[in-house]
Amino acid sequence: MTPRAPRSATDAQLSAAGLRSTAPRRAVLEMLEPGGHLDASGVYERLRDTLPGTSLQAVYGVLGALTDAGLVRRLAHDGGPAHYEARVDNHHHLVCRACGRIEDVPCVVGSAPCLTPEVDHGFTVDTAEITFYGVCAACTAATS
Repeated sequence: MTPRAPRSATDAQLSAAGLRSTAPRRAVLEMLEPGGHLDASGVYERLRDTLPGTSLQAVYGVLGALTDAGLVRRLAHDGGPAHYEARVDNHHHLVCRACGRIEDVPCVVGSAPCLTPEVDHGFTVDTAEITFYGVCAACTAATS
């Protein structure tokens, strides 16, 4: 009997979410882990060399499965393409209107005050998405 290879943290994460561990799922999840915010095309471009048979449609399928399982968060800002990140805790985003750069921002000061709306209309709030828009330092410097 050959010894079983130890499971990676990514394999364990997929298994805990009820997903089979496949090469595309592992690759996408590991690609998003360092804190990137990529759209499906960006994920596809980065995967083409490491997983040559992968299609853009397959990338959308993987991103959908990971999002549905709660392992990836889908961000839709201002009508542009959706971006995806592996950070799924409560946090906000800064988006540069000039170049599209996205940065994570901690929740507004206090113990998640954004989860306590002034009027809740009977909702039980469990998450909030706040996006700050502006121009990043690099784009500001480039136009000065």
